[in-house]
Amino acid sequence: MLKVLYAGSPEPAAETLKILLENQEKYGIKIVGVLTNPPSAKGRHKELTPTPVGKLALDYAAAGNDLPVFTPEHLNGDARAQIEPLAADILVCFAYGHIFGPKFLAMFKMGGINLHPSLLPMYRGCTPVNASILNQDKETAFTIQTLSLGMDEGNILAQKKVPLTGKETAGSLLHDAAVDGAQLILDLLSDADKNGSLKEGVPQSGEPSYTQIIRKEDGKIDWSAAASQIDAKIRAYDPDPGTFCITGTDEKPDTLRILEAKVLTAEMQAAQNSPYKQEFEKSVPGTVLVFDKPTGIWIKTGDGILCVTKLQKQGKSAMGYKDFMNGARDFIGSLLK
Repeated sequence: MLKVLYAGSPEPAAETLKILLENQEKYGIKIVGVLTNPPSAKGRHKELTPTPVGKLALDYAAAGNDLPVFTPEHLNGDARAQIEPLAADILVCFAYGHIFGPKFLAMFKMGGINLHPSLLPMYRGCTPVNASILNQDKETAFTIQTLSLGMDEGNILAQKKVPLTGKETAGSLLHDAAVDGAQLILDLLSDADKNGSLKEGVPQSGEPSYTQIIRKEDGKIDWSAAASQIDAKIRAYDPDPGTFCITGTDEKPDTLRILEAKVLTAEMQAAQNSPYKQEFEKSVPGTVLVFDKPTGIWIKTGDGILCVTKLQKQGKSAMGYKDFMNGARDFIGSLLK
């Protein structure tokens, strides 16, 4: 039976871990430990909260299962001293958030593998899913690669290509990556257990590209961009960090989160008999044009009209566009910034 150390932190990585734990016996593996980021202060009272991976592992252990959880700040000698006694054969990683050094990887006789949700070598780095949606790609992939000392430079062991419809959010695509990636991992680990070694894999080919950390301020909408670009940004930044714009006056500005939207198409206009007017073309980008019950709140962009269908006022709950308009009498004709 192959002994596995699992490393991950956010919710998608917890989904993958859950599937691996549920299928240990079937695939001839044993999760002997979990490595995740330390608890962080969250909520109003700044209570220390474990990562989603940490919580799942702790709950699993509390149910009577032997599963140690490690939360070191750094992967230094102390961390290695804690993990080495597990004698894990292989390290499995998904969105852990740290780079593994040579001394750490040397503890595993089969090395390590990593689930990376992109069509490598495209979008190496920490935000590949967001980048593929933001760039309006037609396809992406869920890739299992060997862990290397360079960032996402390892050999490709398995890869599932995924067509993109233009409706995905970062959250939905990461969920799919967690589920489909877990199956790819299980198949690879099962083969490694039977053969006594991990297959070599194929070196990456093509020109690499790299992604960057996304910050909260990156979510501000530029209404001079095309409607299709804004729609992609809303989906790429859902659920985190979200997209927003500024309403109100310069003296009293308010933040308005835009949660869901769609681009107004000619087909939508024809099907819904929507109230498109020629003067809309002369409006300034960011102008709230009209409230159309079948399609949403129309907002002028640098190219086309965006139909907003879900919004959230500062300090309020998220709501659909019809409920939002019940309490927003002066919203039509206003300028979003």
